[in-house]
Amino acid sequence: MSYRAIDTLKQVHAIGAEDTRTSRKLLQHYGIDTPMFALHEHNEAAMAEALLPRLQKGENIALISDAGTPLISDPGFRLVQKMRAADIPVSPIPGPSSIITALCASGLPTDHFRFAGFLPRSGKSRKAELAVIVASSETTILLESPRRLLDTLNDLATLVNSERPLCVARELTKLHEEFVNGTAEHLLAHFSGTAPRGEIVLMIGGKNKKHAVVTDAQIQDALAAAPVQKLPPSARAKAVAQSLNVSKSRVYALILNGD
Repeated sequence: MSYRAIDTLKQVHAIGAEDTRTSRKLLQHYGIDTPMFALHEHNEAAMAEALLPRLQKGENIALISDAGTPLISDPGFRLVQKMRAADIPVSPIPGPSSIITALCASGLPTDHFRFAGFLPRSGKSRKAELAVIVASSETTILLESPRRLLDTLNDLATLVNSERPLCVARELTKLHEEFVNGTAEHLLAHFSGTAPRGEIVLMIGGKNKKHAVVTDAQIQDALAAAPVQKLPPSARAKAVAQSLNVSKSRVYALILNGD
């Protein structure tokens, strides 16, 4: 909690909170008595309509979430989108974010990463998202619930290379903060003994391009992609070879066989 955040919350006309009961404890701790109202996923659209006239009259209204940064897997997107469309200034005040906090201490690469939120619980959409994670060469950051963590680790154990590094960060910045690094199998064994608790960030290291096994089918799919379709055969082979980290001669041979 920064001095700027405390000062802002004391000065605004009202504070929108995901859960006013939870947020009231924080505000009372810092001596903030600004009026609050509930703004959550079920009333956000209606509240955005109601708040617009107040903001246009010159009021300043803050938005906070139960924990972390608003809009990051929390309500607020529709509100901010509407305010931007109406030329209402929106000023962010930097604060804690579980995904960045976890990544910084995970030991996984931080130069390229992708935040994917919560995985779909089941069905084709879950399989599709897992497929993207498996194929990705960048660190993927997920949020996960304690009761679904083992299911996700089980799925990853069957899909990713046995040497692929993972990290589970739990209860960040709290008394029982925990980071556990290892393979999917290692993490599965670690958390199978006792049910994990608290908010969880699951990070999956990217695929090692140097050691990744690329099939002919994957090369054919890349050759069929629209961006390279119009290129001459040699340029097409070079572009696909670079993207998949395979030899140009191998790709060129598949082009010739296809023709």
